[in-house]
Amino acid sequence: MEIEYWWLLALPLFFALGWLAARIDIKQLLSESRALPMSYFKGLNFLLNEQPDKAIEAFIEVVKVDPQTIELHFALGSLFRRRGEVERAIRMHQNLVERPDLASAQKLHALFELAQDYFKAGLLDRAEELFLKLEGTAHAEEALKFLLEIYEQEKEWHKTIVIAGKLETVTGRSHQKEIANFYCELATNEMMQSRPEAARPHLAEALAHHRLCVRANLLLGDLEFAAGRPEAAVEAWKRIESQNPAYLALVAERLYNAFKQRGKVEEGVNLMRGYLAKYPSLDLLNMVFQGTLESQGTEPAYRLVRDELRRTPTLLGLDKLLEAQLLEAPLERRRDLELIKELVNQHTRSLAMYKCDNCGFRARQFYWHCPACAAWETYSPRRTEEAKLPA
Repeated sequence: MEIEYWWLLALPLFFALGWLAARIDIKQLLSESRALPMSYFKGLNFLLNEQPDKAIEAFIEVVKVDPQTIELHFALGSLFRRRGEVERAIRMHQNLVERPDLASAQKLHALFELAQDYFKAGLLDRAEELFLKLEGTAHAEEALKFLLEIYEQEKEWHKTIVIAGKLETVTGRSHQKEIANFYCELATNEMMQSRPEAARPHLAEALAHHRLCVRANLLLGDLEFAAGRPEAAVEAWKRIESQNPAYLALVAERLYNAFKQRGKVEEGVNLMRGYLAKYPSLDLLNMVFQGTLESQGTEPAYRLVRDELRRTPTLLGLDKLLEAQLLEAPLERRRDLELIKELVNQHTRSLAMYKCDNCGFRARQFYWHCPACAAWETYSPRRTEEAKLPA
C-alpha cells in the first residue's frame, strides 16, 4: 500500500516536470525561429514550390544579413558549383577561407570546397596547390583522389605513382593495377621518343607491381619485335595466356606478323589455331583464316571459318564466312554474295565495338584507360557481340 501511495504522489510531479520542460523547449524554438531572417523562410517556401532560382536569391539575402550562417555558405557554394556557376562558388568559399573567426575544421572544409571549385573551373594548378595542403587532414582521401585525377589529365605519370601509393596507405585498398598502368604509360612515352632501352625498366616495374599486367607483356613484345627479335617478341606475347587469355585477341595480328617475318606462317597458324579452340575470338579467327589462306589455299580457309561459325555462331563470324565464300565463288554467284555480305556488314558495324565494363561507353578501338569514366583496364578485349558468348 505504501508503494501505491508513493506513485500517486509522484505522478503529478513527473507530469509537471515534463510540462515545464516542453514549455522551455517550445520557448527556445520560438526564440530561435524569431531570430532567423524572413528571407530564410522565403527561401524555404521557394524550395517547397520548386523555384530553386528564387530560393537561392533568398538564401543569399540571409547570408548578407547573418554572416554566422556558415553551413548555409557551404550549401550555397556547393550548389553554385553543381549548377556550373563556378565563379560564384569560388567567391563564396574564398570569403569563408579569409574569415579570421572560422574554426579550424571549418577552414579546412572551406579549403576543400574551394579546391573543388578550381578543379571544376579547370584551374588545375590552383586546385593542386590546395589539395596538397589537405594531406594529413580529414579530407586527405578525397584530396588525393582529386590529385590523382589532375595528374592523369596532365599525364604526370611519376606523380600519379606517388599519389596512388599514398592512397593505398590512407585507404588500405590496392592500387597496384593502376600503378602498373602508370609505368606502362611511362614506357609508351619512351618508346614514342625512340628510347626503347629506357622503356624496359618501366615495364619491369609494371610487372613487379602487378604480375597480371597484360599491357606490360604486350609492350615488351613490341619492343623485342621492333629490335629485330621476333622470337623474343613471341615469347613475351605468349606469356599473356597465363595472365588473361582473353587478351590474346589483342596480339593475334602481332603474333602472325612475327611468325611471318621468320618464314614460319604454318607454325604460327598452328599456335593460334590452338588458342582459337580454347579462347574463341574474331581477331584470332581473322589471323588463322589469313594464315591458312596463304599457306594452304582457299578451300581449307573456307572450311576453317565454316566450322568455327558452327561452333560459335555470330553475325561477325557470318561476315567472315561470306568473305571466305567470295574467294572461290563463281562469277554468277559473286554479286549475290557481295550484296548479302554488305547487308550483314552494315549490321555488324554496330556490334564490332569494345565496351567499358565500368560505364558502358563503346568505342571502335580498344582503350586501356576509358575516355569516358577514366577507369583503368575496364575494356573487355572481346567485341560487343563476342562478349555474349562463353569464353
